[in-house]
Amino acid sequence: MRLRMTMRVRMTMRVRMTNEMNKKARVYFVGAGPGDPGLLTLRGRECLARAEVIIYDRLLDPRMLEQFPPGAEAIYAGKSSGAHSMTQEQINELIVAKASPGKIVVRLKGGDPFVFGRGGEEAETVRQAGIPYEIVPGVTAAIAVPSYAGIPVTHRSLASSVAIVTGHEDPTKDGSAIRWKQLTTATDTLVFLMGVENLAEIAGALIKNGLPASTPAAVIANGASPHQATVTATIADIASEIKKQNIGPPAVLVVGQVVSLREKLQWFETLPLFGRTVLVTRARHQASALSRLLAEEGAMPVEFPVIGIEAIENNPKLDHALSLSGEYSWIIFTSANAVAIFFRRLRELGRDSRALAPCRIGAVGPATAEELGNYGIVPDFIPGKFTSEAVGAQIPVRPGEKVLLPRAMDVTEDLARELARKGAVVVEIPVYRNVPPAADGAALKELLKNSKVDVVTFTSSSTVHGLVSLLGGDRGKLEGLVTASIGPVTSATARELGLNVTVEAAEHTIPGLVEAIKEYYAK
Repeated sequence: MRLRMTMRVRMTMRVRMTNEMNKKARVYFVGAGPGDPGLLTLRGRECLARAEVIIYDRLLDPRMLEQFPPGAEAIYAGKSSGAHSMTQEQINELIVAKASPGKIVVRLKGGDPFVFGRGGEEAETVRQAGIPYEIVPGVTAAIAVPSYAGIPVTHRSLASSVAIVTGHEDPTKDGSAIRWKQLTTATDTLVFLMGVENLAEIAGALIKNGLPASTPAAVIANGASPHQATVTATIADIASEIKKQNIGPPAVLVVGQVVSLREKLQWFETLPLFGRTVLVTRARHQASALSRLLAEEGAMPVEFPVIGIEAIENNPKLDHALSLSGEYSWIIFTSANAVAIFFRRLRELGRDSRALAPCRIGAVGPATAEELGNYGIVPDFIPGKFTSEAVGAQIPVRPGEKVLLPRAMDVTEDLARELARKGAVVVEIPVYRNVPPAADGAALKELLKNSKVDVVTFTSSSTVHGLVSLLGGDRGKLEGLVTASIGPVTSATARELGLNVTVEAAEHTIPGLVEAIKEYYAK
């Protein structure tokens, strides 16, 4: 009797523990949109930031992986034609298994999870397991991909209705469930997802059931990404055209008169840097600004930091300078890194920007000025040009004035010399050092070999040194690539190390570097 009672108590406790874990557990079915990672919704981004486990699909842009929170377990569950890393049943079981210990799981799916994404089946499994869940809709490829190709799926003059159709039905079904006869007459625009491998059969079925063979059609492969390719033809010829141009999945088929608008409305594939792959070598925390500007111009930025930034800890020189900050006439910041580390230490000492009065503040470059703005400071001086000689000549420093230069360790002293020539008393204090990142030279060589990089960017002399060091002096890996430098100092370093400089920014800023690359390709 006592044994039975004990077993009942244990079973009751297990049920309670399971129920308690399920209360904490939650599954988010998040639609990531197609291609462009910027199409992820705000709600999707919030869920992703909270995730402890992320189970993701094949059709995600690689840049989306960079948004995964540190420490989250990422599991690839991609499926392509004839190559499944997991069956659908295994994916269903995996979602439940990962959530059951009380974890937050994001099931990240390309496009929208409920538009031919099998999200409904996965949600049913989670519901049966008693785990709370949320559906976060995504931008479906059926709408976004045609938009990126300049094809509106509806148009006041040409199309008042649109149908979204699967191009790859369940192979276990007895025959097609698509009502081809009705489909050809009921809607103005047809959008087929996952249909490129069955394109000839789809086109044949449409024509057989009454669609005019002259109806415009478009196939858009790798939609909403810098590798997007669009082929247009009549529905009768579209299958042979994509075969000629070697177009494969993933692709979207659009059929209807709206395809004729592409000639006027295409925008993405006409961007100045469309299809160009650009290597971004900046430190990880700085790379996003350059990557964002490149992506806006149609490029595919590939981030591979060749340097890291490390604050100099236990820095008595900096602490002493901060204790005497009011004695300086000027504090000149030459980088955003120096600003961030300087003010972090000021706060650690229990002080804020008021401690800097009455000295004036100089910022070399708009990025440095922007970082100062984060601390409520508007610089008294921003030079028009950003070389050391130009800054030294332009800054209104008078003889005898004391100038503080918080800077990187092991940088050239050109600015200090220029200021000293004007009679200033210059105090230089290194506040950070450039260090090698946790990067692998072999991985860099493999990247340059396989990713078809078009442009390598250098935003400082340190990035040049870092890249050459990772390559082990094998400069041949850069032959044939466009080398873009942010300014003359960086260019000089590149040439000293045996590199050719193809492009040099006239304005020595990140936006100036992007403009210089655009101008190069425009020529």
